[in-house]
Amino acid sequence: MSAAAASQTPTDAAPATSATPAATGGARRSLALALLSGAAGAGLTLLAASRTWATGTAVLAQGALPRSVTGSDVTGVPGALAVVGLAALVAVFAVRRAGRIAVAALLALSGLGIAVASALGNADTSALREKAATAVGLAGTDVHHVTHTLWPWATAAGGLLLLAAGLLALVRGRHWPAMSGKYERTPGGARGPRRAQTPPDLDRPEEIWKSLDRGEDPTR
Repeated sequence: MSAAAASQTPTDAAPATSATPAATGGARRSLALALLSGAAGAGLTLLAASRTWATGTAVLAQGALPRSVTGSDVTGVPGALAVVGLAALVAVFAVRRAGRIAVAALLALSGLGIAVASALGNADTSALREKAATAVGLAGTDVHHVTHTLWPWATAAGGLLLLAAGLLALVRGRHWPAMSGKYERTPGGARGPRRAQTPPDLDRPEEIWKSLDRGEDPTR
């Protein structure tokens, strides 16, 4: 019976061994997808927020005065959240466990905030009216023939990409690698690779003195 059990052990262990490369491949694919989605979302948001979102015309006695506003004129939320989301995307790999979950949630919320702010800003004409009033010199100046571009929706799309990256990090982030702890502060305070202290050679007096200078007991 023991020989039969021993013969079955490799067969039983085979499925667990073969599943490991598949899990590793899935983690790498989700990691690459989150990186591409997050970086593309932040870049698209920053680009689209700097473009013209709306144009209009302020009517004067001398004629019409065309005005236009960019996304940053309408709202500064998408640009600010894009920077936060990009920082969170990098920080995902610097933390582990609960910290990674918190950073991934911040990444997802940044993307959601960008999408909501962009959708609301698409119908907002207050910035356009304010710019027209500044140009005319009269408070409460109205604008006519208001047209909106597609850039607000491009900004919202960037936010959705960041949201997708955050959700991926929340669901699959526990399988992703973290930054290596190879380079950390040594006990002396300097940065460098952590190395195990080798015991001093008691047959060499200089090694004993060096150990004593470090505050170590050479007899341990």
